[in-house]
Formats: sequence, structure tokens, C-alpha cells
Amino acid sequence: MARLQDTTLVFLIKRSGGAVVEISLAMKKRSFGMGRWNGVGGKLLEGESVESAARRETKEEIGVQVGRLHKVAELTFFFPHKPEWNQLVHVYFCEEWKGEPTESEEMRPEWFTPSHIPFDTMWPDDIFWLPQVLEGKFVTAQFTFGEGDVIVSQNSITN
Repeated sequence: MARLQDTTLVFLIKRSGGAVVEISLAMKKRSFGMGRWNGVGGKLLEGESVESAARRETKEEIGVQVGRLHKVAELTFFFPHKPEWNQLVHVYFCEEWKGEPTESEEMRPEWFTPSHIPFDTMWPDDIFWLPQVLEGKFVTAQFTFGEGDVIVSQNSITN
């Protein structure tokens, strides 16, 4: 099995009274994950730290400069039919940023309330962990995908 590639995922959030009231998702317009809503992020460049990659990717994909990043999950994905896709995703929430999320060639951002997250047009694993991190839990999870992006196994730990 191929080694895990470190990748990043950042969600801009807005809170009111401590609760998340809005989350920015972005429609992936090309390549891996095309046609799905997700956070922004991607692969690390040679010698780049996880947080630096998260900041760079957010700037490139939706044009905002993020402030403090708060890690909310570590997700491991295995694709036995495509081991080069295996990855460890470092997931962050960000409540402070400069600029307005804007569309790029890669992503089209939009704000959603937690009760209207479009899980039917997201990766199938998101329904299992995203609601938990929105409630303030830290999630460590592992998913194995079969062909056609079907989850064939999963396990998760919440703290």
C-alpha cells in the first residue's frame, strides 16, 4: 500500500453565542473531488508544514488570508483500488481571515448554515464526522473507499 500523503482541509466558520452558525464550503470545479462541496485545501509542497500548506491553499483557492487555525480532525483515507490517493487529512476551522471568499478556477465558495449543509453533494464520509466537529468535538477517523467512492469500512474516535 502506498504511503499516506499529508493534505489539508480548511473551513471558514462564523459563530454566534459559541455555536457555529455558518460554514463556508466550496464547490470543487476540477480534478480530484470535482462536483462536490468541501472545505479548501490540498497537498503540501516539498518542505512545507501542514499549517503553511493550509494557509497557502486557502489563499489560492478562495482568496482569503487566514488567521489562527484550529485543528478539528485528522481523517485517514484509504483507496485500495487507487493507493496513490491514500491520505491523512488535517482538518481546520478558521474564524479570523482577511478578504472575502471569492471564486477561483478551482473552487466556488458559498456559505451554509449547519442545518442546510448539502451532504448529498459532498464526499460520503462527511456526514459521519463534520456534524461532530461542528458540535465542538475533535474527530480522528479512518475511511476505506471502494470503487465509485463507496465507503467499505470506517471507524472514528471523538474527543
